[in-house]
Amino acid sequence: MKKKILISDIARDLGVSVTTVSFILNGKAKEKRISEGLTKRVLDYVQKVGYKPNELAKSLRTGKTKIIGLIIEDISNPFFANIARLIEAKAYSKGYRIIYCSTDNQPEKTIELIQLFRDRHVDGYIITPSEGVKDTIQSLVSSQLPVVLFDRYIPGLNTSYVVSDNIKGAYDATAHLAQQGYKRIALVTLYSSQTQMRDRMDGYMRAIDTYKLQPYVKKVNMGDDEETTISSFSAFLADQEPDAVFFATNYLAIIGLKALKQHRVSMPAVASYDDHTLFKLFTPTITAVSQPIEGIADELINTLLNQLDGNAKENRQVVLPSTLIIRESSRARTSSTGN
Repeated sequence: MKKKILISDIARDLGVSVTTVSFILNGKAKEKRISEGLTKRVLDYVQKVGYKPNELAKSLRTGKTKIIGLIIEDISNPFFANIARLIEAKAYSKGYRIIYCSTDNQPEKTIELIQLFRDRHVDGYIITPSEGVKDTIQSLVSSQLPVVLFDRYIPGLNTSYVVSDNIKGAYDATAHLAQQGYKRIALVTLYSSQTQMRDRMDGYMRAIDTYKLQPYVKKVNMGDDEETTISSFSAFLADQEPDAVFFATNYLAIIGLKALKQHRVSMPAVASYDDHTLFKLFTPTITAVSQPIEGIADELINTLLNQLDGNAKENRQVVLPSTLIIRESSRARTSSTGN
């Protein structure tokens, strides 16, 4: 096995002190008035022998690991996966690495992962919080650790967060269905008190009131398996007979589309919050509220980096607009019934 090269080896080989080599490798050559010639000689030699610094020792010396913990709901969901990829690239360009994991929206798992990252002394946290973790995140804030929440926030907890305008996004989708002539517009959502789900319900209800329609709401347990959800949704369709359905999340929409196909139910108009690659491939293509993924990623990493650099004077609450992408699944009722 090849011996690991140490700073002391470099100092010995070049005939200089360990302290001098250390200053040069930490970018302090000018500050310590080390000559450009010696600095170049050390850096050239370091590159030649392939020296890699001991990150653990460096973190103990500086108090920084240069690692950010990204705790998200589900890395398999395209929304979270795309956010994670963009954050990783932006953090890397600033000298940080990302460790990320999924909570499956489970409080116990979320708390365990946050503690794991605390034990690893990560420099900052970007978190999509599940229910029941307020005290754990408050502990991070009270310890003056950099924290930014996204996709949702925790009422009563003073933290920075980045979210999309869930109320307006849901309102726009529901209003669009009403404008297409649909009268029995249903909302399929989760049993949840999380802010993003609450706000999407609020947006739906505001549009229902605006167009003087009757609400039809179907709530699903997050922990139910797919077969149970499909059966429950199919029964709801048969009982309420909506002519349009707005799904509060893309994964609920995908399960709903499976139910329509399996039970060969006449397909109502469909719209979903959160776009998905499958929506462009499905026949008919699915109308969706698209969140500003790049904007969210930019705001998240910039907000956290400002905290890490000590430049944040106060918490930032950022709400970004979403875009309604109209596709075939929500075409006007008059044109669909005239075929």
